[in-house]
Amino acid sequence: MERFLRDLAQEKPVRFTALQLRSFTSNYNTMLGRGGFGKVYKGQFPNGDKIAVKVLNRSADKRAKEQFMAEVGTIGKTNHINLVRLYGFCYDPYMSALVYEYMENGSLDKLLFSEDREIEWERLHEIAVGTAKGLAYLHEECQQRIIHYDIKPGNVLLDSNFYPKVADFGLAKLCNRDATHITVTGYRGTPGYAAPELMLKNFPITYKCDVYSFGILLFEIVGRRKNTKVGSTDSLDWFPKKVWEEYEKGKLVALTQAYGIEEKDRSMAEKMSMVALWCVQDSPEARPPMSAVVKMLEGGVEIMPPPKPFYYLFSVGGDVMKLPDNTSSDSTYSTSGKNSYWYKETTTPIMKKYEIQIASA
Repeated sequence: MERFLRDLAQEKPVRFTALQLRSFTSNYNTMLGRGGFGKVYKGQFPNGDKIAVKVLNRSADKRAKEQFMAEVGTIGKTNHINLVRLYGFCYDPYMSALVYEYMENGSLDKLLFSEDREIEWERLHEIAVGTAKGLAYLHEECQQRIIHYDIKPGNVLLDSNFYPKVADFGLAKLCNRDATHITVTGYRGTPGYAAPELMLKNFPITYKCDVYSFGILLFEIVGRRKNTKVGSTDSLDWFPKKVWEEYEKGKLVALTQAYGIEEKDRSMAEKMSMVALWCVQDSPEARPPMSAVVKMLEGGVEIMPPPKPFYYLFSVGGDVMKLPDNTSSDSTYSTSGKNSYWYKETTTPIMKKYEIQIASA
């Protein structure tokens, strides 16, 4: 037990036995959820800390082993406040399981899509920013870049204070930071959230596929509804397309009003919608990195007008994936010291005052 507690203090994933997990979960008494991966049970360490134990399905093929290795090999190497913490794992001839911190308020999809759960807009904005920070860490701050591949509300968990943490790294992949693209075998992600390049053969895949999925998630936060609904005439009501159409007509604020967002929050919702439109650009190169997304969501910068997305829905062929020509050669917009066109810095009144004081000193 002393070694166990010492390992936890060092934040190293611990290898548990099947007997320990049975004890922690009171013989798997309380199931939190299930999916194609297996089942998740609520448990507790001897010191009282609550945990979630994900018991993976064991199968004859190699997918179960790959999922286990992906989760332990990626999340086990991270330490960030917006990523769910992996306490440890169990792997023996009969069982594969992962032991995570317990998140009291479950997944974001239950919050967004439940009619009987109300949450203030400011809290939703904080969830969006926190999720973006977690992804920025994976893409830009880890020793090796981690691509998640399955960003969606169901994979964003909320603690007792509704603080968000990215979870479920079963499809994640490590890649070298200087690699321009990686090779992916088979389809990855969830339909409706997966980037268009993941559906094209022989198209280079980059970490920007996570940016696209985050943009789709942002639309669902703004609308507080699933993006796709089937109407009475069996026609698809796709919220991201509606957001673009209203933005193009200059009526984005009216759209936020129609979805019940209070007047004091509409400017924030409009900015979030513009960020989402940037994230879902057809070309991966046109999408901002997650560090820029964080900056745009937090405010203090001027978000530039996004070009039209979703050409891939109406066309077939390589041309639809090219970078939109919406920038000029003398663009002065910057992020992290690199030329960009997603936003430009604005001088706040405090900065202006500081500049005046320096000039007169």
